Amino acid sequence: MRILFASAPGYGLMLPIVPLVWAARAAGHEILVATTAYMTKVGTESGLPIADVFPHRDVGGDLMLASSGRAPEPGTPEYEDPRLPAGYWDLAKQVKPFELFTLVSTEGTIAAGRDFGADLIVYTSDHQAGRMAAVALGIPALEVGNRVSWSTRDPEFVEATDHNDRTGVIPDDSPVVLGLRERLGIGDREPELIARVDPRAPSMGGLTRDAADPRGGVPWWPMRYVPFNGGVTLPEWALVTPDRPRICLTLGTVVPLLSDGGTLGSLLRWLGELDVEVVLADHSTDLSKLGPLPDNVRVAGFLPLSTFLDTCSLVIHHGGSGTAAAALHYAVPQLVLPGGSDNPLIAQKVVDRKVGLSLDPAEADAPRLCELVGRLLAERSFADAAAEVSAEMATQPSPAQVLDRAVRSVQPTS
Repeated sequence: MRILFASAPGYGLMLPIVPLVWAARAAGHEILVATTAYMTKVGTESGLPIADVFPHRDVGGDLMLASSGRAPEPGTPEYEDPRLPAGYWDLAKQVKPFELFTLVSTEGTIAAGRDFGADLIVYTSDHQAGRMAAVALGIPALEVGNRVSWSTRDPEFVEATDHNDRTGVIPDDSPVVLGLRERLGIGDREPELIARVDPRAPSMGGLTRDAADPRGGVPWWPMRYVPFNGGVTLPEWALVTPDRPRICLTLGTVVPLLSDGGTLGSLLRWLGELDVEVVLADHSTDLSKLGPLPDNVRVAGFLPLSTFLDTCSLVIHHGGSGTAAAALHYAVPQLVLPGGSDNPLIAQKVVDRKVGLSLDPAEADAPRLCELVGRLLAERSFADAAAEVSAEMATQPSPAQVLDRAVRSVQPTS
């Protein structure tokens, strides 16, 4: 079978489905991943064949430009580039990434699927381009959740009206969606869905078995979240549990690009007062601007969390879905300093399940941070709760099992 995987261009948006793509290839299927921007490089480095569905501009880079007030103005060659769809720079300036991803990715995803001869399309729940491509191509589809913060199975969340533009939920009546549906001639048709997949742990909103869709229609399937953060040659220390507590500190891939490093510098200074080893997983921040780092800080650069989290006693992070899910997989307590996007939702789930604590970055100072870190390291209940969630996840169907089930649904065995 020829399977097209479609995802928006973000580390936390595409990397969660890489194990599913690998499962398809290992089963002997032909695969193609449709994405764009910097995820084309990340995808190829992950061993995947990639179709760049919008090669004209780096949409991720342009979002960074616009968010810092450096977007080109009307009348300039960059702004008037005829290859750009109408409204491109407006959405970038408004920092509406998911509407921008939909605008630039939909037609390219359809073209890639048609040229590839796809028999099945797998798209992520936050990727309207994949959803519309499934309709336009007229092939069966599997919708896969890629968040631990929310799911389209949660009507109270999906139907809410207070989503920020970075959450990933685009209303069906969005001008971008309506405009594309009209231009592509697909009207209000919906995909021919086999199922929707929820990758969350059962006690954090996920499933232990199939469930009916609360809005009727296709079933929901559970799937185990398998962390994937890329590959790297490991340093020797990453394989060894240290004599004192090891804390992983990461602010993800986007926050450092939007920051002057002040928050990170403060965190490192405060953690420098503790008898711990701090592993800084960050390849975006210019650390030279922070001055000398504390002696207990180990700068890891780009080091996939899945390669060393099992040696950690705690992870401190910004509330990224992939980071939170990886910590749950490895049964590591977490301290969340939520930023934008859906980070506050993740922080609340962490607190509610008692696998960690949350601290508003605006209220963070040395005494408060050290108090919470001390609790997370000393109170066994957090590690026990994280171990319970990890055990739950291990009982869910693997990506390989889910992929095989989807294929059999399209091509029943005789």
